[in-house]
Amino acid sequence: MVLHLEKKHKNVFLFDIKAKSRKEDFWFLLQADHHWDSLKCDRELMEHHLKQAQERNAPVLMFGDFFDCMGGKYDPRSNKEDIRPEFQSKNYFDSIVDGAMNWLKPYAKNIKFISKGNHEMSIVKHQETDLIERLTTLLNYNGATCHPAGYTGWIVFRMEVANKRNTIKMNFTHGSGGGGPVTKGVIQTNRRAASIDADIYVAGHIHENWMLEVPREILSNVSLKPQLKVCTHLQIPSYKEEYLCGDGWARERGMPPKPKGAWWLRIFWSHRHNKYIYEVMKAEE
Repeated sequence: MVLHLEKKHKNVFLFDIKAKSRKEDFWFLLQADHHWDSLKCDRELMEHHLKQAQERNAPVLMFGDFFDCMGGKYDPRSNKEDIRPEFQSKNYFDSIVDGAMNWLKPYAKNIKFISKGNHEMSIVKHQETDLIERLTTLLNYNGATCHPAGYTGWIVFRMEVANKRNTIKMNFTHGSGGGGPVTKGVIQTNRRAASIDADIYVAGHIHENWMLEVPREILSNVSLKPQLKVCTHLQIPSYKEEYLCGDGWARERGMPPKPKGAWWLRIFWSHRHNKYIYEVMKAEE
């Protein structure tokens, strides 16, 4: 197997994957909203999933809000009670970036992609420092080949075996909106599908956990017959647990408990379809 990720355009990335045989499967761990530097981050669960990625030789893709980064001196959201003791220092941003690099170092070779979320974008705008750029630079000094990315974009998986090639297109965004307690963000993803043509749609931000398959009618370029294309909408949850502590932002706003976890993407050869296809499944807690 040869697997290579490269940046093709701004926020457009290509996984070029050459398989030795059709029996090879390719796994990817999809994560979002770690809020790693928060006291409420479930690092034990996060580490469990990263170790599974190592065992499967799976690239790890992170879609925003890796950092909580709300403990800055001039941040109105800052609450010292939510900051881990090791980060309560004058060089707050330096300490969380250095701490994250050291914590992620054992998994550096698997971490291939980290995009920005609203928490990191806020720091770029108001503090003029890019935490994701800094983190990926340090990881790459320590054995990673990790790409930083913006808030939205594309990842294309170009699969090839025995001179036969096909692609799977993923559109990612960190996400927007509040994710109502009833709709849980489904309205937002349907809006994206109306204007963006992808195979897989990935979002985080609202700390919900679901998968929705939406069939769309397309016309075959070869037979000119109408066909159904099933698009997968994936809402990735968080590693931050804000409910059981009994107080804080989520409790103050009367929000319900939120799920934790991640998703697996598996790409494999289908003899029936005579090409590579994919499936997604929840990562075990």
